Amino acid sequence: MTTTDTVTVSDHTDASGVSDSAIALLDERGTVVAWTLAAERLVGYAARDVVGRSAAVLLPSFGEAPTVSAFVEQCRADNGWSGTPEVRDRHGRTIDVGLRFSMVRGPHGTTRWLASVGDVGAQSGEAAAGSVRGSLLTRAPIGIVIRDRQLRCTWANEVMESHDGIPLDRRLGSRFTDALPGAKAEALEAVMRQVLQSGTTKVHEYRTWLPTTLGPEHPFAASFHCLQGADGEPLGVCVISVDVTESRRVRERLAVLGEATARLGSTLDVMQTSQELAELAVPLLADYVAVDLEQSVPFGEGPPVRVGPTGDRLPVFRRAGLASVHRGAPESPWVRGEPVPVPPDSPFSDVLQTGKPYLEPILDTAPGIWIDKIPALARKVHENGMHSLMIVPIRARRTVLGMVLFIRTQDPMPFQEADRLLAEELVNRAAVSLDNARQYAREHTAALALQRNLLPRRLRGGTAVEAASRYLPADMDHGVGGDWFDVIPLSGARVGLVVGDVVGHGLHAAAAMGRLRTAVQTLADMDLPPDELLAHLDDTVQRLADEDADLPDQAPAAVGATCLYAVYDPATRRCTMARAGHPPPAIIDPQGRVTFPELPAGTPLGIGLGVPFESVELELPEGSLLALYTDGLIEARGHDIDEGMHRLGASLAQPGRSLEDLCDLATASFPAQAPCDDVTLLLVRTRSLSPAQVASWTLPRDETAVRHARNLAAFQLDEWGLEGLGESTKLIVSELVTNAVRHSTGPVGLRLIQHTVLTCEVFDTDVCSPRLRHARTIDENGRGLFLVAQMSRRWGSRSVSGGKVVWAEADLCDH
Repeated sequence: MTTTDTVTVSDHTDASGVSDSAIALLDERGTVVAWTLAAERLVGYAARDVVGRSAAVLLPSFGEAPTVSAFVEQCRADNGWSGTPEVRDRHGRTIDVGLRFSMVRGPHGTTRWLASVGDVGAQSGEAAAGSVRGSLLTRAPIGIVIRDRQLRCTWANEVMESHDGIPLDRRLGSRFTDALPGAKAEALEAVMRQVLQSGTTKVHEYRTWLPTTLGPEHPFAASFHCLQGADGEPLGVCVISVDVTESRRVRERLAVLGEATARLGSTLDVMQTSQELAELAVPLLADYVAVDLEQSVPFGEGPPVRVGPTGDRLPVFRRAGLASVHRGAPESPWVRGEPVPVPPDSPFSDVLQTGKPYLEPILDTAPGIWIDKIPALARKVHENGMHSLMIVPIRARRTVLGMVLFIRTQDPMPFQEADRLLAEELVNRAAVSLDNARQYAREHTAALALQRNLLPRRLRGGTAVEAASRYLPADMDHGVGGDWFDVIPLSGARVGLVVGDVVGHGLHAAAAMGRLRTAVQTLADMDLPPDELLAHLDDTVQRLADEDADLPDQAPAAVGATCLYAVYDPATRRCTMARAGHPPPAIIDPQGRVTFPELPAGTPLGIGLGVPFESVELELPEGSLLALYTDGLIEARGHDIDEGMHRLGASLAQPGRSLEDLCDLATASFPAQAPCDDVTLLLVRTRSLSPAQVASWTLPRDETAVRHARNLAAFQLDEWGLEGLGESTKLIVSELVTNAVRHSTGPVGLRLIQHTVLTCEVFDTDVCSPRLRHARTIDENGRGLFLVAQMSRRWGSRSVSGGKVVWAEADLCDH
């Protein structure tokens, strides 16, 4: 595994522009031990002001770290700062800089750190915004040698050996001309002497052979910096060399990368983004690339995988992206979506523990190595001639989202350090998109689960209607919305039908939908007519909005909802409906004729205009089809709403088809594009009660009414074969009729309905609703409704024209 002891904190310095850098040398504890004139010009401190003092004088954020190594590791763990770090100048002002720390080694394993700082305040806006070359070039390997006044090497980094082939142990203590005699070495030493005499910085370009090649000479650019002590006198010279060819190659590849990465993250689909990442890296960087995500990432579920020891249980990864220079990616043992094993004591587990990339320039395929722990991979390695490998973690928020495997097969060049840096840059850009997609998937999954749990699992239409529904969440780019629907059994065999749509998407909309659905059920149980129910629901939405606005540290969410509420009575075949800014229902008669009734539109809920809602009553033939829906079913980009309503009506105008078939036809009639909003459809086919199921009478308002009502009820129950309910029903009828005669001034009506339950209804002209109370032992009255509640499955009252109806229900199975 190849590593580097260099960390860069910024995206704004330039690896080939090291001549513009302010240089300072630090010891391991962060004390400044050498200074430069360029550093003095940048921050205003002379050498006597900073040499011997902590770097925290210049870099406030350094004060929290005990050593430079700890500071560098902190930077690595954080993947660098999101913006440029601040350096404090002599006057206490802060300046934006590009900062780079590089470790250099001396005798007996001692270390120093070279800090190179460049002023980005004077850079162009394009550069300050982060050009495509920025962060990778600042991390490109540079060679560093520090020499004393006699030009003997006192400190150097490991990269320098790859530039001139001189090992560190042979370099330390020697002059350049001693370690590598020749005219070029003498010319470079002459430049060093000039720098020591003038105290300035000089740049020199030279050519030499790379220590690993015997081909053409290789161009290098070197900058020479005079290091000063506390007294301002020269201590030595710092030489920083850059591989010009490699730098140029990196720039060219970064230019391609900068153009191509605009495609990354075009959607919030982690699988698609992973595939885009793989395709982008082939053949730009590798011949074969596989992207493996921790299995919970695509769904936003499960705890994140933290960087660090994994223990005995390694996370499970699944292949999410795959690309190769060969058709069909024959190098991969696993297809997209399949689990990928991660054996312990392998580079994959090392990457999980350290959070750092792994580079194996020459892939070791000898028997007994880690590859043999994955037989399927070992076979593919040999079959396809894989000779160089990199593994780069996909990191975000100190967690590992996955890993990317880079392989070379056809390209004979092994991966180098610059390739690793380029791969890191590419993966880091993709990690931002993948993390955004993961966060969105987490919220989307939670909102979808919340919404599905809040929506009805079974529609109970009773004897009033046959019902079916469809709910289709919007595509991943828009998220789950606040659509809801319901079929609510009401008294007297009636049924309440509701469809609504909360403004917005995501968890907030889904939670608001659940609160409104509960509110509608509560209001429906009060037997409120549609216009009154919507008025109360409007107050509820406004109250909820006020409560949300009072929450601290939370931006106010969008407020509002639309709703359509209807009540259908199978005894009269009449349907009463009202809407609050919602699309009108579609009504299809048994012959297939489609109408959209003219309902007053009403204002959306929560707007607060105070405009009253209006109800409309329609008589529907038995077998009529009623379609309630949200606007997602009829709205589409580039299409008129009228066109959507016509399309919906045409798909439903097919008498004889089942409701399930019609739901499929209606939701399949979309344009080819994905919906931009949730789609909800509630279909009901009306039924009616036969005259034999309903018996009603008008009773005299005198002392004979109760006895007469009991006899009529007993006779009707015998006719229906419900003799077993006779005693309890007669008791209920007696109590309800007694109250009606006592408190009303007009006629009293009695109605019995046989449907899924037995319903007993008593009408009177008193508008006051009855109230259950507990009578004391000495009270002569007040026990009637208590007995009704004990003898029935449920009871209640509702307002009707000219008075009220008090009702009670009994289960038919009780007979």
